[in-house]
Amino acid sequence: MSFLEYRVKQVPTGLRKVLYLNWPLVVLVTAVASVGFLMLYSIAGGNLDTWARPQMERFAAGMVLMFIVAMVPIWFWRNMAGVAYLIAFVLLLIVEFFGTVGMGAQRWIDLGFIRLQPSEMMKFTLVMMLAAYYDWLDHRKVSRPLYVLIPVLLTVAPTVLVLMQPNLGTALMLILAGGTVMFAAGVSLWYFGAVLAMGIAAVVGVFTLRGTPWQFLHDYQYRRIDTFLDPSADPLGAGYNIIQAKIALGSGGWSGKGFMQGTQSRLNFLPEKHTDFIFTTLAEEFGFVGAFSLLTLYALIIGFCLFAAFQNRDRFSALLIVGVAANFFFYIAVNLSMVMGMAPVVGVPLPLLSYGGSAMMVLLVGFGLVQSAHVHRPR
Repeated sequence: MSFLEYRVKQVPTGLRKVLYLNWPLVVLVTAVASVGFLMLYSIAGGNLDTWARPQMERFAAGMVLMFIVAMVPIWFWRNMAGVAYLIAFVLLLIVEFFGTVGMGAQRWIDLGFIRLQPSEMMKFTLVMMLAAYYDWLDHRKVSRPLYVLIPVLLTVAPTVLVLMQPNLGTALMLILAGGTVMFAAGVSLWYFGAVLAMGIAAVVGVFTLRGTPWQFLHDYQYRRIDTFLDPSADPLGAGYNIIQAKIALGSGGWSGKGFMQGTQSRLNFLPEKHTDFIFTTLAEEFGFVGAFSLLTLYALIIGFCLFAAFQNRDRFSALLIVGVAANFFFYIAVNLSMVMGMAPVVGVPLPLLSYGGSAMMVLLVGFGLVQSAHVHRPR
């Protein structure tokens, strides 16, 4: 035992947990969120109350939740994984029958003070459930067909409900997050090869069955694919969003136009500039330097999470951290691919930057789970 560890063990238990927190991760998360506050202030034309202040309040509440979750022993979250998954699944069923409709999709439960989006909760409760499952399962059985089928069903069931909302972006993230935990748990690569083959077949089916009563996607989702393949085909309609986003990204140049000087956002050319397309405003005002700096902060957050996972000798904790890090990465990857025209627009927010309540609060609770695993790891 080092001298520092010895001194830490002399501190009362409650304060010791605070000292054991992954403080670099706290600082990095706060730094990224602060960039979001600045961008929301800029997008609103210098008005703090429009988007920035509510976002700050939500972030403060989310940080409190993160610290509370971090102080709870990790074994409690392991035991609660099944309950949390079941609650999120029931909420998805409630959305299907009684959910609030917004922008053509039925994804929310209106609680008055906040609109809860259960699909955001499911991203992390699914990770908890799969981590708990593989912690319970004998490692020699990980790749046996029966024991592979169970996590597949746990992933597919909520994915189907999310697709019915419809919410293609979140459904894709559920599949990716579930697959990441299964991969980290040691499931044979042959299963992933089979899934890849089925994915290719599904893509072929999407295009082959278009226009028939059995088509896989909604008409508006097909229009998004058309727009992705050729935005210029409808520059004032379906292709407008991505064309304006590309103009904003390109016009920022090396160092950008300056804070609150972005013409695309200030003149309201940019669509959903405070939510899904907030990265384009950042790139326009701060250019390549600002965009690269943000991506560096994101990479550091993911790096600290993965390092914490590699350090942890508890199987549940390690898989949980990997799952949360994967969710965070897929948030970023899908959003940036979308706004840069590398993928169809699917409505995935940029984590910690995009304006919104459910996504930020749930994400901070996810980081709270990472902190709990780090604080209570075997030492």
